Amino acid sequence: MEEEAEKLKEMQNEVEKQMSMASPVVSPVALPMSPEDKVDVDNRSIYIGNVDYSATAEELEAHFHGCGSINRVTILCNKFTGHPKGFAYIEFADKDSVSTAVALDDSLFKGRQIKVNPKRTNRPGISTTDRPPRRRGTRRGSYSGYNPFFSGYTPKRRPGYRGRRYRYSPY
Repeated sequence: MEEEAEKLKEMQNEVEKQMSMASPVVSPVALPMSPEDKVDVDNRSIYIGNVDYSATAEELEAHFHGCGSINRVTILCNKFTGHPKGFAYIEFADKDSVSTAVALDDSLFKGRQIKVNPKRTNRPGISTTDRPPRRRGTRRGSYSGYNPFFSGYTPKRRPGYRGRRYRYSPY
């Protein structure tokens, strides 16, 4: 048993030496991008709408291969179900490919007419989460005042008032 433990330690030491000799690989996704880099990537990318839900990245790459060399194909999916949302982004190696790809607007892809536009750059400060909070206690689209389907006036309910509960109580 001691001999086997020594062999395992030697093997672990060899693996550690090999790992330390190898240069560390840093993923480009892990590095934060500067705003200028993001704008540059957006200028080289296109948005594709009305994409078939069964489409794969390889099929999109094959459809747009004549436009130029493709760096990345991204098909967005619902984070809860994992099903595709029906649109995708393609990042090209150069900006000239974008104008060539936009020429494929309204072309057929898997039996559907796709929409191809240059990808827009998100502007900082414009967000759907910057909206003021909704008022509490009211629902949009509901009206609890006069009801035309019933004769007379229907009074608004007071918050917290649930009405009287009629129960049989002999005493």
